[in-house]
Amino acid sequence: VATPMDFETKDPENEMIKPTIEGVLSIIRSCVKAKTVEKLVFTSSAGTVNVQETQLSVYDESHWSDLDFIYSKKMTAWMYFVSKTLAERAAWEAAKENNIDFISIIPTLVVGPFITPSFPPSLITALSLINGLESHYSIIKQGQYVHLDDLCESHISLYENPKAEGRYICSSHDATIHQLAKMINEKWPEYHVPTQFAGIDEDVPIVSFSSKKLTDTGFKFKYDLEDMFKGAIDGCKEKGFLPYSTNKVKKELITFSIDGNGVEQKKQVKEGGIQIDQIC
Repeated sequence: VATPMDFETKDPENEMIKPTIEGVLSIIRSCVKAKTVEKLVFTSSAGTVNVQETQLSVYDESHWSDLDFIYSKKMTAWMYFVSKTLAERAAWEAAKENNIDFISIIPTLVVGPFITPSFPPSLITALSLINGLESHYSIIKQGQYVHLDDLCESHISLYENPKAEGRYICSSHDATIHQLAKMINEKWPEYHVPTQFAGIDEDVPIVSFSSKKLTDTGFKFKYDLEDMFKGAIDGCKEKGFLPYSTNKVKKELITFSIDGNGVEQKKQVKEGGIQIDQIC
């Protein structure tokens, strides 16, 4: 279930949070009414797991984000974390009340090739070292990643597995912002991404999301971190969202809005002296 993503909204409660909750509950009500749905697989988010005041070294399906902490700090994308957490909790409650076979899959940052005509929000974050969107550095400071194709395959695998139940984390690779910068500079040196970041120590520890529950079902990940970023960068180049090279790191101002009904919204990207208008 997609969440409306407008991080510049003036009314996150009514424009993001409530629509997300109502969206999943509406689907569950439709499943109950149809009386033919055998299993519902819900796409949740890592934002439902690890947004807490004290970071752990490893997270699993038993962990939930701290809503009080999120509301108090209101960090970048805070309304997204709230909406996904409340939506998943509401979905679990509704599924139990209606005896629906319900599974939630918790992907970390999804990276890879894409077919959408717009710049996917997850890639705006994943490629923030290239596009210079410093407000997203906190998200990739201690990042976890999964290839889009692996995530899709996990949905099919769990849907077809009669023994699958509960929550499943789907994450194949962990990397700090420094490790990510090193890989990008080695594989795509033309982007000259920064190697030092204000307020982020060079020895910042890895934070992992354990996919043991998923892999214990027999599921195997096929793609590594380089595969993910190659697919994403190649796709962005082809669609004009990234230049083929930069002489220096440039900052972007990106505004985008995708409503819960998939209605197209205007997005404007400004990069240095270049302005690109796209339709989301």
